Amino acid sequence: QVQLVESGGGSVQSGGSLRLSCSVSGDTLLNYCLGWHRQAPGNEREGVAVILGDGTTHYADSVKGRFTISRDHAKNTLYLQMNSLQPEDTAMYYCAARRGHCAIYYPRSAFDYWGQGTQVTALS
Repeated sequence: QVQLVESGGGSVQSGGSLRLSCSVSGDTLLNYCLGWHRQAPGNEREGVAVILGDGTTHYADSVKGRFTISRDHAKNTLYLQMNSLQPEDTAMYYCAARRGHCAIYYPRSAFDYWGQGTQVTALS
């Protein structure tokens, strides 16, 4: 059974940075397309960034140039480096995994595994 566990969330001032981690157990990262998603209260869950099996990355327009998704195969860990955080980035952030291809716009149901989430708050 694949398990995803996020960490690294917290509260920062507007303009600050955080790095989220997602530790994957039960299988190797290489078998999955991996993504970060977020959900603010009252909003739909939205895709933030994905990294495909070949290392290709895609980002939501709202985070391009500020967020970077990456993975460490040796540690079987996915990361999201978030810079220049703004109040509108405040949300619960989730990592997700899907066998095969994935994209930013894939719905929640398309992903096979999800972490429990980590809260990110950017204070104005």
